[in-house]
Amino acid sequence: MTGNVQGGRGSHYAMSMFIIGVLFFIFGFVTWLNGPLTIFVKLAFNLDDVSAFLIPVAFYVSYFVWALPGAAVLKRTGMKRGMALGLFVMAIGAVLFGQFIDWRMYPGALVGLFVIGAGLSLLQTASNPYVSILGPIDSAAQRVAIMGICNKVAGALAPLVFGALVLSGIGDFEAKVKAAPTPQDAARMLDAFVSRVYWPYMVMAAIMAVLAIWVVRSSLPEIKPSGDNREDAAHAGRSIFSFPHLWLGVLCLFIYVGMEVMAGDAIGIYGQALGLPLDAVKHFTSFTMLAMLVGYVAGLVLIPRFISQQSYLAVSAVLGVLFAFGAYATQGYASVAFVAALGFANAMMWPAIFPLAIKRLGSHTEFGSALLIMGIMGGALIPQVFVHLKEHIDFQLAFLLVMVPGYLYILFYGLRGHRVGQQETASVLAADTMQ
Repeated sequence: MTGNVQGGRGSHYAMSMFIIGVLFFIFGFVTWLNGPLTIFVKLAFNLDDVSAFLIPVAFYVSYFVWALPGAAVLKRTGMKRGMALGLFVMAIGAVLFGQFIDWRMYPGALVGLFVIGAGLSLLQTASNPYVSILGPIDSAAQRVAIMGICNKVAGALAPLVFGALVLSGIGDFEAKVKAAPTPQDAARMLDAFVSRVYWPYMVMAAIMAVLAIWVVRSSLPEIKPSGDNREDAAHAGRSIFSFPHLWLGVLCLFIYVGMEVMAGDAIGIYGQALGLPLDAVKHFTSFTMLAMLVGYVAGLVLIPRFISQQSYLAVSAVLGVLFAFGAYATQGYASVAFVAALGFANAMMWPAIFPLAIKRLGSHTEFGSALLIMGIMGGALIPQVFVHLKEHIDFQLAFLLVMVPGYLYILFYGLRGHRVGQQETASVLAADTMQ
């Protein structure tokens, strides 16, 4: 079946939302394992912060590498088969990651994460525009908010599940490793610790393979973005460079993902730098995810009934600045609470940025979506700026200097950047009408 399922009516719409919701849950769970994984590899492989943060680097750089090839694949497979293919690739990456971790080969484990990221880039390149154009584009943030709830529920659960299966008793374990009588004894203890990861990732791989088959056989309708996300007549036939609001949106999404990863994945390292115990730190990512979940519910209620998605984006950016200063001005658990509260500020940014950036792209929607997915690489680079900067200055000041400029740019995009080029189009259309 091909066509747009508009207006939120009909069984196809409800089933489509359910299936995409399941997919958002899956890649939310996988994505937000990176926070506790960073803590895990730091201990398992005796790494410094910079080396441990290669976890998000390998994961998010994959989006940059594979987003454009993924868009080309989607042109051939369609969105439905493309989502299933993305799940299969993720399953392969999970097997690789679990196996290399079990062999205690950190570079190989990073390759596994890179492959998982490749599958996710394909999955997200298809699923984000799919849900954006499943109904009216002006209410897209509301639909993406529903997907965000699925994503962040999974994100809150992931550190808890990983903590229970893998990081249980990590504080005492770290002390035992340090107190081991010989290096050989410490190595044996670490081997047993690392092996805890193997079966959870094998199970995840099996689940993703089964879901891929389910998606292919489901009633999920095929949607053609070029027909459903119509471009203005003044831009018809023009190149992708005719849409400055898209390019500004790519930068905005790049920065936003960096802000999200800093609040969600880096919060563990932040807590450790404050001297907080590992048994508490391992759950900090869940607090950020819970704050994001509250933010999504607020956005679902408020957008577009009481506030537009672009205005909510601007308000969220202001909250981000305020919470970042709050984290800098406090210590201990209070400071961590402000970092976690950034999850609330971040929650509705992706749901607002993505539809605003692809608005009126028409036949360029797949390519524009791929460019936006490439922007996810901000999750790799911005945390690296933080971990390198904190080697030279106070880590709380480093956090502030990374976060505040990012939120100020997001504020610009919410107030002005999303309209750049759109007003010129409106003027051309008005002139054509008068002639």
